[in-house]
Amino acid sequence: MRTPLAVFTLPQQLVVPLFQRPYVWDEENQWEPLWQDIRRLAEHQLTHPGTPATHFLGAVVIQAAESTYGAMQSWSIIDGQQRLTTLQVVFDAAAAAFDVLGFDQLSGQVEALTHNPGVYIGEGDVALKLRHTNRDRAAFDEVMLADPPIAYDELEHRTSLLARGHRYFSDQVTAWLSDLDAAAPYSAELRARALTNVLTQSLQIVVIDLRADENSQEIFETLNARGTPLTAADLIKNFVFQRLAAEKVDTQHAYRELWPFETKFWEKELSVGRTLVSRGSLFLNQWLISRVGEEIGPKATFARFKHYVEHQAGASMRDLLAVIKEQADQYEAWTLAADDPHRDLGVVEMNVYRTQSAETEVLKPVLLWLTRPGAPYSAGTVERVVAMLEAWLVRRLMLRLPSGDHGRVIAELVRVHRAVDEVDLAARVEDYLTSQRAESTYWPGDDELRAGLATENAYRRFKRRRLRMLLEAVEDAHRGYAEAGHSRTGMRVPRLGFPIEHLLPQKWATHWPVDDLAAEVERDGHVHRLGNLTLITTSLNSAVSNGPWGGEKGKRAQLEKHDVLLMNRRVREISSNGWDEQLIDARTAEMVDALLATWPAPEGHQGVVTAHTASSSDDYIALKELVAADVLPAGTVLHARPGSWGHAECTVLPNGDLELAGNTYSSPSGAGRQIRKGSTNGWVFWELPDGRRLKDLRAVYLSSRG
Repeated sequence: MRTPLAVFTLPQQLVVPLFQRPYVWDEENQWEPLWQDIRRLAEHQLTHPGTPATHFLGAVVIQAAESTYGAMQSWSIIDGQQRLTTLQVVFDAAAAAFDVLGFDQLSGQVEALTHNPGVYIGEGDVALKLRHTNRDRAAFDEVMLADPPIAYDELEHRTSLLARGHRYFSDQVTAWLSDLDAAAPYSAELRARALTNVLTQSLQIVVIDLRADENSQEIFETLNARGTPLTAADLIKNFVFQRLAAEKVDTQHAYRELWPFETKFWEKELSVGRTLVSRGSLFLNQWLISRVGEEIGPKATFARFKHYVEHQAGASMRDLLAVIKEQADQYEAWTLAADDPHRDLGVVEMNVYRTQSAETEVLKPVLLWLTRPGAPYSAGTVERVVAMLEAWLVRRLMLRLPSGDHGRVIAELVRVHRAVDEVDLAARVEDYLTSQRAESTYWPGDDELRAGLATENAYRRFKRRRLRMLLEAVEDAHRGYAEAGHSRTGMRVPRLGFPIEHLLPQKWATHWPVDDLAAEVERDGHVHRLGNLTLITTSLNSAVSNGPWGGEKGKRAQLEKHDVLLMNRRVREISSNGWDEQLIDARTAEMVDALLATWPAPEGHQGVVTAHTASSSDDYIALKELVAADVLPAGTVLHARPGSWGHAECTVLPNGDLELAGNTYSSPSGAGRQIRKGSTNGWVFWELPDGRRLKDLRAVYLSSRG
């Protein structure tokens, strides 16, 4: 095991071979977790001087290159160039920050890890100890050789991952050095000294160095052989039982009685963002967040757990494991209860069900924090806080607002409120949530939700589980579950995965005709709205589903005959004269009111009015809308964008379809797919006679609608 001082201190060149892949590490997955680990070690050194704390960065393989006598040693990086490159960027960013603040000695100590002394630099060469030979060379050299303070926006390769990474670490180091919080009154110089010590002494790497004549490919293939990687739970298990053995605990007994993660329930893989993790690993990550009040990425779980146990927990491994076991059992009980479709769920269990339906795990750390062994909070307080958090989260989900900062908000909420008394907790959490001002974190008010959901194409926009959960909430509201104090009619709706039915059919043209293209566009615009959707206990056959509304065998009669849900009773009450766009709008408003009552905001709360950045889904319209509005006249000939598709062209028809080579297509992408024989964004593929693309015309139309 070596420190950066041992790895990088000698004059040398570490060369990234041409065949290595380019640099790919990024902020979310690698930079931020690495900085959090470095910062945590530095803060530990400030508060516990003289106490050793280290962080393991993994293994690298380097191979000696043939060299001549007296020349500087050169090594080829066989495996580990991503972490070695990142370390060099971190060191250089820190040295630059120290230089700007006038800490010349510390800057020089760290710079010695990245730059060779001038006496070893040949004519025409550069001082950098790490050299890229692939396409990253120019970007790496530029930012690493720039004089501080670095003008990042003026760099030629400012958009490269290497320049962005250097800027990220520079910003983080600078911000941390200047964060002289009263709770941690350490000067910038003391912080810089602690950070220097971490960078030079506390990071650890396993280095496998090969002779020039050894088979490096064989080593590389062995290290990267296909197999089942260890999960965070696996790594933590090994660490836990090593600690237990050191404590002279009967490890066999502890494994049988206290380690809960060896069942299929805990081994099941769940999707967290773009990552698959075992449920056991996910729980340990959430449990750790509930303890430390920090956002922790899945890949950083083990390192953060190890640091917590060694330096923060203040308890034996035996006692900690007993707590983990108790909370894991509670977690499993919540999950199994949420999976029971007929169970009358409490507030916490319903929260587990709803967040699972929404495919988010972000609130679990709060549940674990509020219900931890010895927590001073009554069931009533826990339920109030959980209900508030669920309302904040679901309101954001209904507006499809950015979710990237949700984890940070939850971790910070735990950290800020850990010492708050029960009598104040609910009010303090409410203040915390209502004080959020950024688009990525604020709590939307009623008016914004009414406006946003009034015309939302809910069936297209929401995944089926999330949409069904919202419709179940509407049905529960009819049964008196939306607001405290209401009389309730029986049980909540069973969570049986009931089919979602369109009242006005998706295929409405046969039995629901309209007079003109404008009316057709209006009808199409209402098909997927919330007020046109309902739950039914048994799927209707296609003839009934797409058939007429009225009559003995019509859809309304079938709903009355076969369905028992209260939400459909209300539909029947208002639809005796038919079902149309006006009734859909009215029912949408009623359903939104039910959702707002289910997930209320504090009285008088308006949220923050922000200028939303339109996403591709916000821009969804049908081509026929442009034709109906006379923005795109019928008969317009569209041409394929320049490329290898010849002179392909299609014609806009009066009904909004496109004619291409004798065939008709209902969308630009469908026509484009026929030309390209693959997935195509038709709004970009097709151009107007004046050279604009269809997406440009769509943008003009959307802006005219406001």
